[in-house]
Amino acid sequence: MDTTFVILQNGVGNEEPFRNAFPYCSIVSCVIWVGATQDSPGVIRHTASEHTDIGLYPNPRLEAEVEETRLEGFAAMLRAGGTPYTISDDIQVKRWEKVVWNVAWNPLTTLTMQDTQQWLSSSKESVSVTKRLMREVIGVARRSGVALEYGLVDILMERIQGMPGIESSMQVDAREGRRLEVDVILGTPMRKAREYGMDVPTLATVYALTVAVDMRIKQALGGLG
Repeated sequence: MDTTFVILQNGVGNEEPFRNAFPYCSIVSCVIWVGATQDSPGVIRHTASEHTDIGLYPNPRLEAEVEETRLEGFAAMLRAGGTPYTISDDIQVKRWEKVVWNVAWNPLTTLTMQDTQQWLSSSKESVSVTKRLMREVIGVARRSGVALEYGLVDILMERIQGMPGIESSMQVDAREGRRLEVDVILGTPMRKAREYGMDVPTLATVYALTVAVDMRIKQALGGLG
């Protein structure tokens, strides 16, 4: 009961295994916004930006005051280390916002081998395809009970258009011949869409194509990885 788990990992559904295994512990859930690249095995280079959204994965078995104290304890560690952060009252909204971002830019840059600006300026259809993909993922989030607004699409598009061209981590993995994080980035929204019987043609197409690229990489590695 005195233990607090801190999950510094993007994606959705990350907290459930910990809650199931440790039902009387607190969970601080975090969403990471950071630019980094893996130069070599075990060597990660920070390239741009740094921000962390943090919040509680509420435990009804514990008093709210106890959980808030534990959240503040972790926040104090971030302050001491100089890490920019924001405390969110609903961390699941932040988690799904990052999923919408990742589902768009990671596979689209990987499939085209273009950075974000190159992709967006590549044709008249590129922006509309990206927006449809984002809207479909937001629809899955809303069906899951997460209060995402469709206006997030315009917010994220404005953000990316104000940035220099970005090569996604998945794009770098593909170029370097490493297996892709298909399940981590695309798997959960795709599975939930199937579970809900939702029609998500753009998401389904991007998912299928990304899986195919990952399988090609797997075969090139001799079926390993």
